[in-house]
Amino acid sequence: MPDSDRHLIEQSGGAPASAPLTVMWFRQDLRLRDNPALCAAAEGNGALLPLYILDDENAGDWKMGSASRWWLHHSLKRLNHALDGRLWVLQGDALGELLRLCDALQVERVVWNRCYEPWRMRRDHGIVEALRERGIEHEEFNGSLLWDPHEACKADGTPYVVFTPFYRNLNRHRPPGTLASAPDLRGPKLAACDQPAERIDRLGLLPAIRWYGGLADAWQPGEAGAHERSDTFIASSAAHYHERRDFPADGAVSALSPHLHFGEISPLRVWQEVHDADAGDGGESWIRQLYWREFSHHLLYHYPRLCDDNLKPGFERFPWRDKPELLRRWQQDSTGVPLVDAGMRELWQTGTMHNRTRMVTASFLTKNLLIHWLHGARWFWDCLVDADLANNSFGWQWVAGCGADAAPYFRIFNLVLQSRKFDPSGEYLRRWVPELAGLSDRRIHAPWEAGARELRSAGVTLGETYPAPIVDLRASRERALAAGRAVR
Repeated sequence: MPDSDRHLIEQSGGAPASAPLTVMWFRQDLRLRDNPALCAAAEGNGALLPLYILDDENAGDWKMGSASRWWLHHSLKRLNHALDGRLWVLQGDALGELLRLCDALQVERVVWNRCYEPWRMRRDHGIVEALRERGIEHEEFNGSLLWDPHEACKADGTPYVVFTPFYRNLNRHRPPGTLASAPDLRGPKLAACDQPAERIDRLGLLPAIRWYGGLADAWQPGEAGAHERSDTFIASSAAHYHERRDFPADGAVSALSPHLHFGEISPLRVWQEVHDADAGDGGESWIRQLYWREFSHHLLYHYPRLCDDNLKPGFERFPWRDKPELLRRWQQDSTGVPLVDAGMRELWQTGTMHNRTRMVTASFLTKNLLIHWLHGARWFWDCLVDADLANNSFGWQWVAGCGADAAPYFRIFNLVLQSRKFDPSGEYLRRWVPELAGLSDRRIHAPWEAGARELRSAGVTLGETYPAPIVDLRASRERALAAGRAVR
């Protein structure tokens, strides 16, 4: 915490002695509606102090990446506005900052919604013990998942490692909990905030170099943006989601993942809204994806090394290659494989990538280039506005073949067929790789297959206007198959 903020806390008179003070600690639940912790914190006649702590000290290697920090900056701004400018913002080790605040303002109770990343769980355990030692009440709720991970196990209490039975088991039951509107926080309910008006800016979440213009064009962080995005999806795309979700040019996906990650809308609310919309097979298909998100958090909760280590120990023998130049070409969207480059450009410019192209780009890195999945996971972590430790780790291990419910090693994406199947007219490729726009609908997916005359007519010179492939797709597939057989 900056010294000036610490001074403000130490000098603050806090709430009146007759008004018990409750801290509502916002974390990955940056919303007012359907927020179980906020509803509990607002009960009674005491004052409520809303708080956010940016804790990079305990996050280690998995502190928020650049795109996520951009999102957080704007989400906090909107939350603060919804709270009439009374959101307290602290920075540093959450244990120390929270205890300092509680001691200075004579806080009686702290309320929060649980987070399930391993580093947050370790930290929160220490915070609970410290609050108990001080005689400060605390309450915890589930506000970010449909089910707490320990509630979604098999009958014998062991965790699921295959998605289909996990989905079938949970889908038989309505998610627990009920939707709640925003509590009434008017009048003296909210404690005054003595911090400077620019306190969110002082967190330094926005990078010094303004590379994020595309993010601002593509997204509206905050609770209002989340509900607008949900309403639009349900009205225009949900019914056809099962038919069109794999086509990256269509825009048929919900694009709710960053809103769900930051808790600007609850999974229970979107589950209920999609369910009530009676969107048929499309709605059921989307709800299945919501359960896929639950499954990823289930795995990270029960296997906390998922974000760093192969879930399948046999993959410790996998012959990953150390190829920094090939990794750089993948990161900088210059692989010479159009669908891969299109996806990586979409990621860089918008902070997101269509799920089909996420799988394709990940498969190219881990299978065709044989580069360790952690390199890809860390790049996505920095570039995605919806960077979620559970989803990111599970997704990369799933594609690489070393995680739970992963496809067999011999299932390797044919990148050209994927491109032709899911972007048949080349609309997505022409949007993100415009230097190939003059090629025919068939050749744009594999420009190296075009003849010299066709390339010349389209204004394409491989190796100059667009790179030649950095690896032979057929030969690299055979190499990946051999590597997989070695650790089978």
